[in-house]
Amino acid sequence: MIYTVECSFADPNSEAEWNDFYSLKKLPALISVTGFHTSQRFKSLSGGCPTYLAIHTIDGLDDLTGEEYRQKGGGNFARWQQHITDWHRNLYSDIGLAPAVNADELLALCASGPEHLMQMGLTPLAMQAVALEKLPERRWLARLPGRNAQLVESMSERVHLYSPMTEQLTSTRTVSMGQET
Repeated sequence: MIYTVECSFADPNSEAEWNDFYSLKKLPALISVTGFHTSQRFKSLSGGCPTYLAIHTIDGLDDLTGEEYRQKGGGNFARWQQHITDWHRNLYSDIGLAPAVNADELLALCASGPEHLMQMGLTPLAMQAVALEKLPERRWLARLPGRNAQLVESMSERVHLYSPMTEQLTSTRTVSMGQET
């Protein structure tokens, strides 16, 4: 399943420190939680959406309710909580492992249908919200190769683009197609 966490951050004075915490400490802690297979963090290049997005491949909702998750990754935002705004969490149906987005690529997300992404020559993956906020109810995601960057200017306002802030982290327990070793 795909677990997404989106938010903005309202304090420019501590934002760099918060980003370091999230990218360098929180993501590695999350990927060590049993049931987490991949984790990657992004920053929005589009308006009309939260600034930050984290996408994780997990086994299911139980991974987010256990003690191991609470100890290692969930709920350790106390220092930053007052500055976190526009916070949303969703769990989407299984699409396999979340695609890794390389530094020379962008992630494209659309909640209004796959056609906007297909018009860009992309092959979107369809996701259906199954738990947590369940909004947006459906989403399509695709990787946009760097060589197609000129498409960004002509894209629909319904497509949100994200630049990777981190490489995709992969659990040492994960092999192809999410199988444990």
